[in-house]
Amino acid sequence: MQYIDNIIFLILLVAGFGLFAKSLLKIYRNIRLGHEINRNDRKSERWSTMARVAMGQSKMVKRPVAGILHLFVYVGFVIINIELIEIIVDGLFGTHRFLASVFGNGFYNFFTATLEVLALLVVIGVVVFFIRRNFYGVKRLTMKELFGWPKHDANWILIIEFALMMAFFKMNAADFVLQQRGLLPEHGSFPISSAVLGPIFSGFSDGFLHFTEKGAWWFHFVGILFFMNYLYYSKHLHIILAFPSTWYANLEKKGKFNNLDSVTKEIKLMMDPNADPYAAPAEGAEADAPSKFGAEDIFDLNQVQLLNAYSCTECGRCTSVCPANITGKKLSPRLILMKTRDRLEEVGRNIDKNGKFVDDGKKLLNDYITKEELWACTTCNACTDACPVLLDPLSIIFEMRRFLVMEQSAAPQELNLMMTNVENNAAPWQYNQADRLNWAND
Repeated sequence: MQYIDNIIFLILLVAGFGLFAKSLLKIYRNIRLGHEINRNDRKSERWSTMARVAMGQSKMVKRPVAGILHLFVYVGFVIINIELIEIIVDGLFGTHRFLASVFGNGFYNFFTATLEVLALLVVIGVVVFFIRRNFYGVKRLTMKELFGWPKHDANWILIIEFALMMAFFKMNAADFVLQQRGLLPEHGSFPISSAVLGPIFSGFSDGFLHFTEKGAWWFHFVGILFFMNYLYYSKHLHIILAFPSTWYANLEKKGKFNNLDSVTKEIKLMMDPNADPYAAPAEGAEADAPSKFGAEDIFDLNQVQLLNAYSCTECGRCTSVCPANITGKKLSPRLILMKTRDRLEEVGRNIDKNGKFVDDGKKLLNDYITKEELWACTTCNACTDACPVLLDPLSIIFEMRRFLVMEQSAAPQELNLMMTNVENNAAPWQYNQADRLNWAND
């Protein structure tokens, strides 16, 4: 029976990481429903971009207050969970503060003191974010699209992080008092918990302190496992997916859209009377026209676009700078990514239930994203420029508009009129070609 704690710990550890791995595999499967795209070029630039944007948070600090607070929470929470290594070793082998024997008391004191300062910064950050999100009235955080689960999800994450930090402080404070009484070996320095909670805990019995220290230790461990598995259901997947998203980000100049090789070939054949329509395609070009132009559903998007949908932080920076949204139109770039993710998850559940995708009569176009939203976009790229993790909602909008135009001939009347004028008059306006230079007469 003396090993019962270790056995329970091992079971929870295996179950927690096993469920987490299962969730990641499901996300990977869903992302692979999109078609492949080659984004492995310019590798040194991609490594640099990922280090600067995902790890260095370079785009977050463009709004200094929110950026610095986010940096506190991000750096603090990640570094504090290095302690998970110590927790795992202690839990499996019944040791106490294992890293003290590895680091030596001097460095271990510095290490634990640093963790306490970072934990305090995390607490400050999550409290300010909670107040800011719920009581301060930031427009992009109070829009109708965040009602319901998105708002609750953001709050739950902040509450979980706060609770984990409180457990961390309680564990250290109880440990500190027990060390002062000579009941535990003196390992670690706890400047925050000893100053704030130490005087309170000093009035409690040894038994209560042992119970508090062990209870907080277990709460912290189980809380980390819960948080890790909660990520699958949360917008906070960006904690993990921000790294591949920034690696696979589009490094081309903003506003440069991709041309379909099959369409380019047709145009060249029309423009060149000497072209051989039966010539073999150039290396790397499409031999045949694609089965569908543009995107009607998530299967027609590429894997990076689906990765973007899972990586969206729902911060709304894209929507807050969108000129269409600012002027009252229905478009919200954030909502484009959220709806793409919702449809992707629906398709994933369909596959889980049936073993393969069974047509459910729904599409991303119309059932989730409306034509009104798509045609409100000015393709100005403000959304892609504002995103803190380099997501590209515009590329999804562009592919869906391409489908409407090339597959359904469903462009708005104004656009059809413009294209007819270009075809007939070689200009967007409706006048005779002979009058094209009349503007210069004066």
